[in-house]
Amino acid sequence: MISVTTARRIALSMPEAEEGQHHGHPDFRVKNKIFATLWPREARAVVKLSPAEQRDLLKSSPGVFSTNAWSHQGWTNVHLPRITEERFREIVDRSWRRLAPKRLIRSSKSG
Repeated sequence: MISVTTARRIALSMPEAEEGQHHGHPDFRVKNKIFATLWPREARAVVKLSPAEQRDLLKSSPGVFSTNAWSHQGWTNVHLPRITEERFREIVDRSWRRLAPKRLIRSSKSG
C-alpha cells in the first residue's frame, strides 16, 4: 500500500523525469512523453505498458491493475492502496523505459 506522495516520489526518481499537468492531473514525463499520471482523489496512477504486460498484470493481479478508456493504447490503472512500493517502482520503471530515449536508458543507473 502506497500513498500518492510516495507514487509521486517514485515517478520523479526516474532519470530526467519532470512533473506536469495532463487534463487536470499531475503527470510525469521523460523528454516530454508522459509515462505516468496520478489521480489523487481516486488513489490511483495510470502507466503506459505493452499490451502483453498489461494482459499479464490484469490476469495475475486484477485487484491491483484495471483498465480505463485508454487501455487499448496500453494505459493501465494501478490502484495505490493495493500495491507495494517495490512493485510500483518496477511498474513505473517499465513505463518509463517504454518512452525514454534509448541513450537515456543506456546511461541510467538501472540500465
